[in-house]
Order: sequence, then structure tokens, then C-alpha cells
Amino acid sequence: MVDGAGFTLYGTESIKGSDTAKVERDPVCDRSKRPKIFRVEPDEAKPGQKVTIKGENFGAKECFHGVAFSAAGPAKIDYTFVNDSTIEATVPEVRAGMSFIDVVAGGGNARSKGFLVQAK
Repeated sequence: MVDGAGFTLYGTESIKGSDTAKVERDPVCDRSKRPKIFRVEPDEAKPGQKVTIKGENFGAKECFHGVAFSAAGPAKIDYTFVNDSTIEATVPEVRAGMSFIDVVAGGGNARSKGFLVQAK
């Protein structure tokens, strides 16, 4: 029993120190740098085609959360994290029309200018 802890720690095994190697491997996500999207290439595409999102402050792969198309709602978007300034994404199966592309990184999210989803 630990004095002053009441019954909450009764029978709980000690942590027995920390795992320094595990702490060294954990990613450090910089939440102070907000991501920005400079351009999407090409600026229009059909569902199933790949687009490249160029910008800055996308962070490390472990800190990057994902890509979203406003026209797709909460649908999961297939993407590939290339580096801190480049993401490749596949246009989802949505109706033709204007959409926005959002990237969500450790420092927040960024929205592209209008992106045209072409008819299949």
C-alpha cells in the first residue's frame, strides 16, 4: 500500500523504471508548424487517378494523419506520404464537381484551392 494513495494503488506492480530505447524511437511531432498546401498537380482529375499535393510542414510520416476530399465526406482516402512537402493521393469515387483537398498533420490541417473532380 502506498501512503496517501488510498486504495487506488493497492496490488499494482511498480513500473520499474523506463525503457530508454522505446523513448528514443518514439516520434517527436512538431505541433507548432502549421501545414500549408501550395498546389495540387494536376488541378483536375478523374476518380481513381493520382494527384500530388505539394506544400510544407507535413511533418514526419509518423506524425501525418491523413488526406481528405471535401466531396467524399468521411471516406478513407488512399495516400502515400513521400516527405515533409509531398503527398500522393488517389481521387476517391465521388460525383464530378468542385472539391477541396485537406491534409491533416501534427501541426493542424491545411486546405487546397478548389480541385475539379472530372466525370469518369
